[in-house]
Amino acid sequence: MAKTKTAGRTRRPATYTVRPKPAPEFPGCTPVHLPRADLEDSDQRLEYWDGRTETAWICEPTTPYHEHPSGRLVRLTERIAQVRGAPIESYRSMDLRQRDWPHSIMQADESLYLHPGRARLPGPKAMVLGVDDFPDVVLEVDHTTDVRRGKLGLYEEWGFPEVWVEVPDQPAPSRPRRLQPGLTIYLLQDGAYRTAPESRAFPGWTAAEIHTALNEPPALSARTTAVLERVGATLGEREGTGPDHDPLLRSHRRREFERGMERGMERGMERGRAEELCRLAARKFDAATARQLAVLLEEADPDRLIQAGLGIIECETGAELLHRVAGNDAPRT
Repeated sequence: MAKTKTAGRTRRPATYTVRPKPAPEFPGCTPVHLPRADLEDSDQRLEYWDGRTETAWICEPTTPYHEHPSGRLVRLTERIAQVRGAPIESYRSMDLRQRDWPHSIMQADESLYLHPGRARLPGPKAMVLGVDDFPDVVLEVDHTTDVRRGKLGLYEEWGFPEVWVEVPDQPAPSRPRRLQPGLTIYLLQDGAYRTAPESRAFPGWTAAEIHTALNEPPALSARTTAVLERVGATLGEREGTGPDHDPLLRSHRRREFERGMERGMERGMERGRAEELCRLAARKFDAATARQLAVLLEEADPDRLIQAGLGIIECETGAELLHRVAGNDAPRT
């Protein structure tokens, strides 16, 4: 190493020690040797597979505790997609695979593509970095795991733009005490994750609102429904789409319009019949009876129109007619 002289003394140039990056940890998972040749046939749930050592970190068997949030998210985004008027594609727990050899693999709990029509979508087996587009959002559900201690760093290193980490309200029996219920949104900015109060992919959808929606009973609350409509409308305004661009909602609206037209025509016919009956009542009885009959027939249903018609023929007084149309067939004495 070259030496430098300073004020009569010999000084060595400063040296710096580069500390190795901590190895990722996968708490709640069991490491096992899984040869590359056996990887494709394995049906175990992988948290991570290291291609260099052929080590797989296997999650505990999945339970409703773990599966409910990801399935719920699919339902929620379907509602958003309908209001927006454009589909959102879900890829569930697909493999996320590096392209370079020896590649490694992660499995997300849920992966969402907001623009499947123009994205380079994954193939049938995996999403490959450098070949396929990143999902707009990846969801990780922490019950017995803690993705912040390893997996989140890999998502950051690999370049995933947005990751949601959900700790459900209902705890699994083996959940670590350090995990508190809530949802955290991580956005990639300048190569590093920063926590954010709301989603970038779903503008205006806050972490608190997402967590609430993922943990509600099966029936969506009015509040969550309003939030989904707001987020869907915001996306639609940005992209020039809306509910009429969704085939199901468009068909539903068309059927409702057609039914409304039919009901309108029926009400028009009933209104014409009611006016004719009032004219007949005025001729047989008097104008006052006709006016009172018109009030009774304002919301006329077919049965009441029939009673009015029969009453004009059978009743001898206007009072008897009105009493009968009001709902009592017994003659007034």
